[in-house]
Amino acid sequence: MPSLNKNKDDTEDIEDKEGKEETEGPMEEDILNRLILRPLTIRDLDGIVEIDRKVLGKLRREYWRKKIELPNPRYPLSCLGAELDGKIIGFIVGEVSGWEFGVPDTIGWISTIGVDPAFQHKGVAKQLSQEYINNLKKIGVSIVYTLVNWNDWDLLKFFRAMGFTRGGDMINLELKID
Repeated sequence: MPSLNKNKDDTEDIEDKEGKEETEGPMEEDILNRLILRPLTIRDLDGIVEIDRKVLGKLRREYWRKKIELPNPRYPLSCLGAELDGKIIGFIVGEVSGWEFGVPDTIGWISTIGVDPAFQHKGVAKQLSQEYINNLKKIGVSIVYTLVNWNDWDLLKFFRAMGFTRGGDMINLELKID
């Protein structure tokens, strides 16, 4: 089952500490207008590893190399990047089920979303998610799942703003091994 990077992602409207909403300003609009969404390639590896390091504090080069080099052959757009001025500033990675665990191939997953902290809360993750979901819809996917840590309120808020709800027929089962 996919895991989700525990990082803070962005939404277009976010409440600040005083309860007011921050809205997209001119700088954010400029970033989104210049943003290029495209499939990830092995040339993006350094940028992805650096974003992951900034967000999680870990270097996982081999993990990301395998994810990028071995994309799902049935769904080549399972890894998308957000490029700004020639640099990867965000990415989304997912997959389409192939009847694993009895889950039909009309089910998609978002495994990971990562955005460089300098570009979080500017609409980058929202753009990536919308593009990814639109691509899934074009190939017949009708439901998208993801996993979020119950205590990661920022990420829960992001997915809720994207239209995700708690529910569905699947449940998360866990077995702790000592």
